[in-house]
Amino acid sequence: MYNLIGKIIGCIVIIAGLLFFGFMAMLFTTLQGGVKFYTPLSAVVTAVLILFVILRMFVPIKPRILYRSLAVCFGLCLLTVAGYEINYAYHNSIETVGEQDVDLEQYRPFQPYTKAAKLEEPSTLKLESGLPRIDGATAFYPLYAAFVQAVYPEKQYDLYDGEVMVSKTPQAYENLIVGNADVIFAFAPSESQLEEAKRKGKELKLTPVGREAFVFFVNAENPVKGLTTGQIQDIYSGKITNWKEVGGPNEAIRAFQRPENSGSQSMLERFMGDKELMTPPQEDVVQGMGRIIEQTANYRNYKNAIGYSFLYFATEMASNGNIRLLEVDGVKPEKSTISSKEYPLTAEFYAVTAGSDNPNVSRLIEWILSPQGQWLVEKTGYVPIADPAVR
Repeated sequence: MYNLIGKIIGCIVIIAGLLFFGFMAMLFTTLQGGVKFYTPLSAVVTAVLILFVILRMFVPIKPRILYRSLAVCFGLCLLTVAGYEINYAYHNSIETVGEQDVDLEQYRPFQPYTKAAKLEEPSTLKLESGLPRIDGATAFYPLYAAFVQAVYPEKQYDLYDGEVMVSKTPQAYENLIVGNADVIFAFAPSESQLEEAKRKGKELKLTPVGREAFVFFVNAENPVKGLTTGQIQDIYSGKITNWKEVGGPNEAIRAFQRPENSGSQSMLERFMGDKELMTPPQEDVVQGMGRIIEQTANYRNYKNAIGYSFLYFATEMASNGNIRLLEVDGVKPEKSTISSKEYPLTAEFYAVTAGSDNPNVSRLIEWILSPQGQWLVEKTGYVPIADPAVR
């Protein structure tokens, strides 16, 4: 009797210890971002150990059989971990195409190494004070860095704070609407950005300053050279799910998207018209204090992937020889087809304002539309909205 009570007490103590260490392991793996694999694995290992203790103490099974079974369980766990890590390493080895790959420092104005385009003559506009605060999309930083280099006084301009910064499209629109920027360079706002401006009592004014191509791209080994507008819409609505349906290999299509309110995502939504976008691939992201969120996955160049961006960004800023731009409706995206508007997904981009009282804002935009400003648009790599001849 006393022996049984001792076993029960010992079992309870051991199980309590296992539960404690199992809970700590689950908490640790969750905070490290392993909520979809290592956290459940910790729970399984804890449950197996608890079952082993109970069987060992109360069930008349040969110890050798129990220990062998436990060894097999741990062996399976190790094989599972190895398979997971190999797959994870393979996933991370696939090249990405996105803003995380771009070094914006190389375009910063007035630096000896800058790639920002330079005028071949003195600028007809020079500002020494009352500088408009500029923000914008990542893809347009090289362009407005060139404007600044021509018009603003020579000094250090921080990339992420101050008079000339780059916050990406969603934050740039937010900065404009709340008054932290006087002008931003971006594609047209999304519906939610327009609604946010209206809620804040701001009216967004969009002044076209150049043209660009909205492009779709695939892995360079994908034999599909082009798609029709309807086929792309059907892919992103989930109607077409396999490359063989559009003349490619028998592989499921992995259609990546961009974060909500980004310039390219807003363009995709307009391109889709009344067709509903399917849910994009997701990935877990660990933020401060171990908070895990699920967000739209970055494009990875799998052989069955398709993604989208804008011509200059995809071919210059995030150049990747392992992707190929697709023809759309039989037309290649290039400067000549953008200028002629033969390429069907040609889009204007804008200097966007929201009622700034800085008089130099209108002077700057007027200069951008002048031959000198338009020459810099072309020199940077975009298609100008007007004649770029330099006087």
